[in-house]
Amino acid sequence: MAKYVFVTGGVTSSLGKGIIAASLAKLLQARGLRVTIQKFDPYINVDPGTLNPYEHGECYVTEDGAETDLDLGHYERFLNIYTSQANNVTTGRIYQTVINKEREGAYLGKTVQVIPHITDEIKRRMLLLGQGNKWDIIITELGGTVGDIESLPFIEAVRQLQWEMPEEDCVVVHLTLIPYLKAAKELKTKPTQHSVKLLSQEGVHPDIIVCRTEESLSPDIRKKIALFCNVKPEAVIEAADAPTIYEVPLAMMREKLDLICLKKLNITQYHEPELARWKEFLDKLKYPKSKVMIGLIGKYIELQDAYKSILESFVHAGAMNECKVQVVNVHSEFITDENVGEKLANLDGLLVAPGFGHRGVEGKIIAVRYARENKLPFFGICLGMQMAVIEYARNVVGLKNAHSTEMDVHTPHPVIDLMEEQKKVTAKGGTMRLGSYPCALKEGSLASQIYDGKPVISERHRHRWEFNNAYLQQFEQAGMIPSGTNPESGLIEIVELPANSHPFFFGVQYHPELKSTVEDPQPIFVHFIKAAKEFAEAKNAVKNPLLQSEMI
Repeated sequence: MAKYVFVTGGVTSSLGKGIIAASLAKLLQARGLRVTIQKFDPYINVDPGTLNPYEHGECYVTEDGAETDLDLGHYERFLNIYTSQANNVTTGRIYQTVINKEREGAYLGKTVQVIPHITDEIKRRMLLLGQGNKWDIIITELGGTVGDIESLPFIEAVRQLQWEMPEEDCVVVHLTLIPYLKAAKELKTKPTQHSVKLLSQEGVHPDIIVCRTEESLSPDIRKKIALFCNVKPEAVIEAADAPTIYEVPLAMMREKLDLICLKKLNITQYHEPELARWKEFLDKLKYPKSKVMIGLIGKYIELQDAYKSILESFVHAGAMNECKVQVVNVHSEFITDENVGEKLANLDGLLVAPGFGHRGVEGKIIAVRYARENKLPFFGICLGMQMAVIEYARNVVGLKNAHSTEMDVHTPHPVIDLMEEQKKVTAKGGTMRLGSYPCALKEGSLASQIYDGKPVISERHRHRWEFNNAYLQQFEQAGMIPSGTNPESGLIEIVELPANSHPFFFGVQYHPELKSTVEDPQPIFVHFIKAAKEFAEAKNAVKNPLLQSEMI
């Protein structure tokens, strides 16, 4: 039977429950255990698919097409395993299920209440992944902060499970904040005491307390937290701020978080953690040999979490190339023909990000044209690929006013258009082309080279609009290569320009960033950063004639 670890948070949000959960899972996995993580979110949206990125960061998509919380991206990046629909559950989904059952008469006329009906459904979903003997340990992260009214049913469900399960099958880890008051030059434990007290009032008693802190915890502070929060001193874990999230597993290993969990779960069959590849990645990340500046063109750049998977993919690809990737955010709304040269002049590569809606679209098209004409390495993802198609249609193919019907329903040249089956869809949630689809690669293309000559690959999608195949012949005649197509529908997945006309010009309809992990960086990002490195070296050689002569 699987054992369960529940991760709760107190004092404030955004403390990093997802990173702590993923770090603990990584350590347990490195010790030979089969581990997965799930996230329970307290908001009433059925999934994050309809949420504005400013509200909740990016919407992460799993292999099976579930629109989920961005923390599932951390889980996959750390563990190098796939998650699914079952790994992310919201209050909205819980209530939807219970109400549907009530409408069907499944409760036989009973009064439907939060306890037991809502909490029973929460417990059923919490235990779902434990069926089938696939996992040894299931880590469950509870979103929100202890004390939030919407979190109460989840806390109650954990209380019931703690009561129902054998003691060695369930551990609760509580993440809190230990603030440092500069004026007093002191760390304060009172917020943590109150947070644990609040959790205990709901009947859940934490076994381990993980303390986010800017300053190191002294033995006296640890003893005080242990005494007032009713845990052993060794179960008070310091989670100091780290330069990168990828250092957190090693910090948690030093604090023995994994060993304490294993002891409390009464697991004795494990070996020393195998983290050689992880440490090798960290070495490359911390000691890069070169640096590139990549422009990220988007419209949600004020919130970094809106492009979380893209930014992490740059970290993975940068380490692979032993190169520091400095991302320069450029708001697409403020790009014009007059200032594009000034805004993009110092870049070594340009990525046009995914998105929806017409805002900032013309700026993206102008940026793509600059990258194409100035031989600046270019990478377009989803909407970014569509912008590349529109720019090429207008300025190379000669289709004046070409556009996407998403932004202009009356365009004379809808080079990007809705799929036929999408034209009658009015609902927004979960109605896009979602999840993993195959893509056949053209032999001899850059795409084929990037994917090591594989004839067919599989990547994840999240979109409604597609390349309009009615214009395919015109694009091919004008020099654009459709190097990736869906083998069943014939839909275009990848467009590129030949190597003799551009060093790296690549657009994909899917979201490759969703499958990049520490141990398996996404190959397009790796090749894009390599092209940016070569661009930067050539640029520096022109500036420095001595370097140029050495290169010759």
